[in-house]
Order: sequence, then structure tokens, then C-alpha cells
Amino acid sequence: MAYQIQKNNLHNYRNNYNFDINFNQVFAFHHSLSQYYPTPLHNLNGLAKLRKVKRIYVKDESCRFNLNAFKGLGVSYAMNKVLEKNISPVVFVTATDGNHGRAVAWYAKYTGNDAIIFMPHGSEQRRVKAIEEMGARTFVLDLNYDDTVRYADKYASENNYVFLQDTATEDNEENVRNIILGYSTLVEEALSFMDEKPTHVFVQAGVGSLAGGVIWYLSNRYKGKVPYIGVIESSACPCIYESVVKKSTFFIEGMPKTIMAGLNCGEPNYMTLPLIDAYASWVIQCDDDITIRGMELARHPVCRDPAFSSGESGAVGLGFIDMVLQNKQERDKLKIDENSIILLFSTEGELRNE
Repeated sequence: MAYQIQKNNLHNYRNNYNFDINFNQVFAFHHSLSQYYPTPLHNLNGLAKLRKVKRIYVKDESCRFNLNAFKGLGVSYAMNKVLEKNISPVVFVTATDGNHGRAVAWYAKYTGNDAIIFMPHGSEQRRVKAIEEMGARTFVLDLNYDDTVRYADKYASENNYVFLQDTATEDNEENVRNIILGYSTLVEEALSFMDEKPTHVFVQAGVGSLAGGVIWYLSNRYKGKVPYIGVIESSACPCIYESVVKKSTFFIEGMPKTIMAGLNCGEPNYMTLPLIDAYASWVIQCDDDITIRGMELARHPVCRDPAFSSGESGAVGLGFIDMVLQNKQERDKLKIDENSIILLFSTEGELRNE
């Protein structure tokens, strides 16, 4: 099957990890950056009419800080918080499939600091090159993503460097909180462009930090009237899907294979999993063919909808929605009708081979 949808029994949420609600501080910080401007929100009217819903919006992160992905929002806010506490130069260490490391390298260079980036087995050379162009040192390891994270954490600790990762560990929770909070700017921008409140929001998840950030902002903005939320993963490594189904944290081991490199994570963020469990109406897993469908639809839109660049991890929401909207049973399952207003996130653009 190309996708699977699991209904979630929502729970009350307790803010046990002390997530901040000072969103205005985040917005002010991002606005202060010289490279900041809001990324586009595409109104896919043609697709909405074709699929018989009121609106389909896609937040396009392909031009964020010239990094081709959303990651710079969380990374810059968290790194700035670290730098506020340090007078001397800082060396930042992280593990990445590409986008996160590129963002760390960018903000380290932007602030005159250094970055060391560890990448998992199978990392594409084009992604390695994109990070090195930002001035960081890169090392591709013969490890899967989650083991690469552990290696980077240990390396940073042994050398008194700063580990900057959105995978939660006991000694990294403050940085993770700030990364998650930094993503609120993305949601605020999208909603500021919309005339109506979305009825449905679908967001991707690797470890779940972006999904947690989106949910945290929506839950505070709309209080008891949060839109329906769907969290989408790759079917190769659906650690959040399985955690929700099994009602306990579930790890995917080995070296899963998917073209959705940014979603190829086997261990969920334990800090955001309770948020997802409390507010996500559905957890969803999709095969690679779904995101290929979304990439094609972004490149070659229907009617007069705008074309835009959407990468392997960015297009899965669009591919999924286009498919399920053609199936009445699935529409009913997702409570979608002709009045539905759907918000999606294209979290990255295509990274072209050169």
C-alpha cells in the first residue's frame, strides 16, 4: 500500500518539558536577521477545485535563508541562544542527512564560529558538497542516522564543543526546546497569509521536532479549537506512527532506505512525542511513490496553479493529499469535505545535481 493512516486517540497534554510560549521573541529574532524574509504560501486553487475542497495551501520553504529548506529557523534561534551565553568562539557539532547540517554550517559562518558535521552512511555527495560550501568540516560515517547522532554527541562532549541537534538527549534538551520554538515562525508566516483558519494541517516528521513545533504553536494560538492535524512519515522508518500505535516509544533499527532523507530517522524525539500524541488526529506513513507524486505536482501543477520546487522530504504532504482526496472513503476518514481548508508544508526544495 502506498500509504497508511492511523487514527489517534487524543490525550490531554502536560508541558513537562517547559516549552516556551514567548513566540514574539522568536519572530523578533528572525526579523532581525539580514537574510530574513517570509517564504511564499502558494494557494493551489486549481488543485482545490479539481479535488473538491475549498482551499489547498502549501508553505514553500525552498528559499529560506538561501538554504533550500526550513531548518535555518530552528537552528539559528537555538544557536543564538547558545552564543548569548558564550564570549569566546564556539564550535558547533551536529549529525545530519543534509538540511540540518547545512543550516548549522550557515549560521556558524554567519556568526563567525565553526561547525563540524557528521553524516550517516549513504549520504549523497551533493548533500555533502552543499554543507562544505558553507565552510563546515564534514565526515561521512559508516553508521545509520541515529548512531551518527550518538557519535556526534559523544564527540562534542569529549572536545567541549556544543552539540546542536533536534534529537533529544538529557544534556541537549535546552537546545532542542529552542529549535522547536524557532519553527513557530514558519507557522506564523503561513497563517498571516491566510484569510481563513485552516481546518486541516498536515506536517512531516523525521524525529518529530518540526511536527512538535507546528503543533505547539497551533495549540497555543487556537487553544481548544486546534485544526485537525496529520503527521506524515516515511513508511521506511515510521517511528512516530509505531510509537502512537503501540502506545510506547518505538525505535526503527538498521539502515532504512527511502528517498525522503530528511525523514529517515529511527528514533522519535521524546520531548515532542507527547505533543503529537495529544494533538495529532492521525499519524500517517507514506511510500516513496507518494512524495514522487508530490514533486511532480509541484513541478507541473494543474490549471494555473504556481509551479515551485519541492524536494523528496518536502513534497510528501502534497502527494498524499492529492491521492486521498480522490477517494471518498479516505476523505471521510480524514473528515475532509468541500469546505475544508488544507495547509501543507513543503519543507525543502529539490537539490539539483551539478
